[in-house]
Amino acid sequence: MSVHEDEAPVTVLDPEEPDAPPPAPAPALDPEAPSVPKDRQVLRAVLRWTAAVTVFAAVGAASAYCIARMERTDVPGLATASDGRWDYPTLTRPPLPSGSPGPFAEDNPAGTHHADLRALLLPAPEGATEDKALRGDDGWLATEDFLAQFPDKAHRKELGQKLVDHGLRHIAARGWTTEDGTETRLYLLRFGTAAVVDELTPGGIAPYGGPAYPVRGDGTSGFDEKFAEIEKPPNVTRYAYAETKPYGARQVRHAYLTAGDVLALVVQSRKGEALAVPFRQTVTLQSQLLA
Repeated sequence: MSVHEDEAPVTVLDPEEPDAPPPAPAPALDPEAPSVPKDRQVLRAVLRWTAAVTVFAAVGAASAYCIARMERTDVPGLATASDGRWDYPTLTRPPLPSGSPGPFAEDNPAGTHHADLRALLLPAPEGATEDKALRGDDGWLATEDFLAQFPDKAHRKELGQKLVDHGLRHIAARGWTTEDGTETRLYLLRFGTAAVVDELTPGGIAPYGGPAYPVRGDGTSGFDEKFAEIEKPPNVTRYAYAETKPYGARQVRHAYLTAGDVLALVVQSRKGEALAVPFRQTVTLQSQLLA
């Protein structure tokens, strides 16, 4: 069949296929329907992006908060190696006798530590082996045992006389050795008043240039300038020294602390080199117990 130009086109069906439904007519546009302004379309897009950004910001803030609440070593990829500090138990000052003021209270001009002096000693860190010999008799160390750490006989005699002249009352001591071979010795010497301690220490025992009496194993020590820059607890005066090179098989670090009526001595030594971090940590913690 031919198709004339003035006749409507005819759809030819494939005889092998079922009758196909006629195509659906295109929807007619309602000329009265309002069109959506372009500005409103832009506004909707902006609102959608704003909502998305808000969600991401909330998630990010929550993550940041969780990270901030975690220890650095708990965050994967941020774990850091130990800086050399020791693991000490939680420190607690011993209770004062009922009605007794603290050592630095206004109504305690003598600076007396009324708490048990033995309880003011810093405990040994985790994993350390305690030196039971320093416990002395019932926790009190004899003066000659304290003086034994000064190798020079003349020094021992001179210092011993100074302690007597200034009215030394008690000595409490503790010592330990850690796994790396560092030996630590702590001595707390109690006198009658803070004024006595202040008179004895700066010029008689702990001058600025170097200690008046080198301790056992100590060659020549100088003032630890770097330690002097580190903040210390209030009401405590610190005189820290480090053995200078060349030193022998063991380097020695030691510090005198004055706190009210107590004079403290902290000594650390280690084969090769006495590390600064645990020494400063130990001195600082002992200072806090006395402050």
